[in-house]
Amino acid sequence: MTKQQVLDLYFLDARHKLIEIAAFLDRIERASGKDDFRLKSFRDALAKLDGKKKNKAKNILLAFSDLTTQPIAKAQSKGAVGAYSKTK
Repeated sequence: MTKQQVLDLYFLDARHKLIEIAAFLDRIERASGKDDFRLKSFRDALAKLDGKKKNKAKNILLAFSDLTTQPIAKAQSKGAVGAYSKTK
């Protein structure tokens, strides 16, 4: 596909998602309480969108991923939270 075709096909969807992310961050900033590891991972992932670096999707996935190779003795919770807490 050409850049024009990609823009014609995906631009409005990407624009919508970007506005949703901005609204999410606005809600976070208005809320009381402390940030946690998920917001740090989110902001780290957003930084990977800057510039013309390649493999943006891969790098964003890695920003949320646990890259450790050693198994842990016990799970911290029953479900996934979408980001890895590097402090655990």
